[in-house]
Amino acid sequence: MDDHGLTHFKLEIEGSTLEMKKGAEVDVEAIQKLMSLAQPTYLHAAPAPMAAPAPAAGPAAPAAPAPVAEGGLAPGEVEIKSILVGTFFRAPSPDADVFVKEGSEVSEDSVVCIVEAMKVMNQITAGVRGKITKILVENGTPVQYGDPLFVVKLA
Repeated sequence: MDDHGLTHFKLEIEGSTLEMKKGAEVDVEAIQKLMSLAQPTYLHAAPAPMAAPAPAAGPAAPAAPAPVAEGGLAPGEVEIKSILVGTFFRAPSPDADVFVKEGSEVSEDSVVCIVEAMKVMNQITAGVRGKITKILVENGTPVQYGDPLFVVKLA
């Protein structure tokens, strides 16, 4: 099935049936209904208790910086935005130091936070070189794709 890109195969011969399915079936309607019932999230919600994160599943994709001077940014500043939906964490574990704080120097590969999604701890990298000037999200806060997390003054 892998070799030919099949996810479902059914064969009927002389009253016998062989049926194979690969992967789980997704109930799209149930997911859409749950999403419509979800409460809206806000950038400055009260922090939730932080669970101990698991190791990252793989290499992190760099966050895309926002265009300069958008949304009240000073010239030469960009936003580091969330690359997925999940829960924002500033440190790798509850008792560890935060990845960055206001005034921290970052490079393109610097890990700035973790966004936990479906029990996977995804490290978010700066994607730019500069200095963190603002942290926009409280620890333990739910974030959406594209939400601004940090403001960076470009080097």
